[in-house]
Amino acid sequence: MHRLHSVLAFVALVVTSSGGLAQAPSADAANYPERVVRVIVPFSAGSMTDIMARSIADKLTTSWNQQVIVENRPGLAGTASVAKSPADGYTLMLTSNGHTVIGNLNKNIAFDPVKDFVGVTQVASTPLIMVTSPTSEYKSVKDLIEAAKARPGVLTYCSAGAGSTTGIAGELFKQITNISMVNLAVRGLPETHTAVIRGDVAMGFTFFNAGGDLIQSGKMRALAVTGAKRLAGLPDIPTFKEAGVPEFEYDSWFGILAPAGTPRVIVAKVSADISQSLQAADVKSRFEPQGMVLISSTPEKFDAVIKADTERYSKIIKPAS
Repeated sequence: MHRLHSVLAFVALVVTSSGGLAQAPSADAANYPERVVRVIVPFSAGSMTDIMARSIADKLTTSWNQQVIVENRPGLAGTASVAKSPADGYTLMLTSNGHTVIGNLNKNIAFDPVKDFVGVTQVASTPLIMVTSPTSEYKSVKDLIEAAKARPGVLTYCSAGAGSTTGIAGELFKQITNISMVNLAVRGLPETHTAVIRGDVAMGFTFFNAGGDLIQSGKMRALAVTGAKRLAGLPDIPTFKEAGVPEFEYDSWFGILAPAGTPRVIVAKVSADISQSLQAADVKSRFEPQGMVLISSTPEKFDAVIKADTERYSKIIKPAS
């Protein structure tokens, strides 16, 4: 009988302990964050994702009274590090819609771009600008298309890799216009700007927030913008529809993801707090005049966007052999 009582006491202790463990995520969520939060950006410093991440991190640092730091880890390694991080809310990632084609472009990667992440919230969408060297022979999108068709497979363009938002734009542009160009992959927008300015490539894509000053100062020539209307900061630059390529429609988005398994209450809190940050007057005044549309969405809605775009772009971007 004494042994039976001991067993029952042990079982009760285990059940009680298990219940306490089960409640741990909720308890942690109530006090989250209690230490430094890292936002990983899988692109170089100065890129659009980096600029957005630092603006959001500054706001969260203030509202949370806890340090939020941005770490640049360009390439697949940066995304992989987030997938393998503890799912506790202390490692986040701000990336672009290029995330949706990582699995298609990289054979035998060690993580699943959809299953190993959970969407937190979108933060923005923004038009891209096709740019070339101010000394190039291309004065219009039509000039570039004609040159590419005359010399198939000869002209090059810059992007942060085929899986980046600029890389997807390049692939879409080639398919829609039925041209052949070679993608020269670089680390991010700063490197793209350098290559374009020097004339190392025929063209590249950038964002006004990153390359607008270079365009306005004449260091790069803008040919067209992907949005439905012209940018206020570049009123003389046509949309692709105005430039004769109305089929080229591309919505470039940026968003926050977390490792799969991150407690939903923490994901919901981060999503709501980022949404509030995006409504700040100084954030709006910084980004909206540059053509960016600030967006906030529920985690569930962002998850749906990720899955839908993964299916769409997987049909466009050639898979790794």
